[in-house]
Amino acid sequence: MPTFAALLATWLIAACASSSSRSMADTRCTFTNPIVAGADPWVIRKDSTYYYIRSSNNRIQIATAPSLTGALAAPATVVWSAPDTGWNRGNVWAPELHFIDGRWYIYYAAGKPGAPFTSQRAGVLQSAGPDAVGAYADRGMLYTGGSVGTGSGNRWAIDLTVARLGNQLYAVWSGWASNTPTDKTPQQLYIAPMPNPWTIATNRVMLSAPNASWERGPELDLEEGPEFLQHKGDVFLIYSMRDSWLKEYALGQLRLRPPPADPLDPASWEKSGPVFLGTDAVHGVGHASFTTSPDGSQDWIVYHSKRTTTPGWDRDIRTQQFMWSTTGAPQFGEPTPIGVVLSRPAGDCGP
Repeated sequence: MPTFAALLATWLIAACASSSSRSMADTRCTFTNPIVAGADPWVIRKDSTYYYIRSSNNRIQIATAPSLTGALAAPATVVWSAPDTGWNRGNVWAPELHFIDGRWYIYYAAGKPGAPFTSQRAGVLQSAGPDAVGAYADRGMLYTGGSVGTGSGNRWAIDLTVARLGNQLYAVWSGWASNTPTDKTPQQLYIAPMPNPWTIATNRVMLSAPNASWERGPELDLEEGPEFLQHKGDVFLIYSMRDSWLKEYALGQLRLRPPPADPLDPASWEKSGPVFLGTDAVHGVGHASFTTSPDGSQDWIVYHSKRTTTPGWDRDIRTQQFMWSTTGAPQFGEPTPIGVVLSRPAGDCGP
């Protein structure tokens, strides 16, 4: 018959093993923000894979993983490097990855190296096939001006995004009314239809200007980083506003009125905000993208925030679940502070 000491030892071993198992399960099924250093996050989920695209040292990289938090922290593969010469040889910013008609397309901003950042334009890359992490062909600069018939008068542009509304593909981006010698220039949101993923064939339309009191910056009025968000037939444009280098950076919202509202008519969009802003613990939240949990039951926002209140672009990548209001609008809540334990997306808990 086992002695009391032997039974106690057996129980302690089992208890420790059980505690260790629970600890491992907790680690697998939870995470804390921030996840990794970086800025301007774009995440897309296709089939069972998350793709996280980013820029670094004038190169565009893609990381993949079956989990959202895994993709944000995974090693990335370089899929394109800026050329040594040409309009897009420097300042490669904020790439986005879109799967359109059987191919992947990367939209990005670039210009001449160094400051001031007055030469930024929008470019597009096309994958050689259905593989996102493979070779890309440079399809050139997109036209973001107001004289498409002549091809002249192209305008400063960053943060171009695309989405198909009905049967029509649209591009939306942040731009200037006219080119200027200073990068301290107000930024507006522009829209144009696209006959294919690498062409803008009509003049731009100014969709929104930073004229609401809550989107006026202490130093610069701007709207940038627009992203489409569609849910149950509703169409939103979630964008960043106020000075990107300050703690006041936050998100605003445009909501497309119900059909037959024309997306190219500024009056078809209703502005509201701020819809997501910083707190005393999390500063300068912005430049968001949106995805779903692996099982499709949850919606998640991926965004960046400033590491400190000091002006600058030292930022981290974060993610958290968001909900929907009874009126059908997204409810992002507050950014979660450092160290708060969050459950990973539904279906994202490893074996």
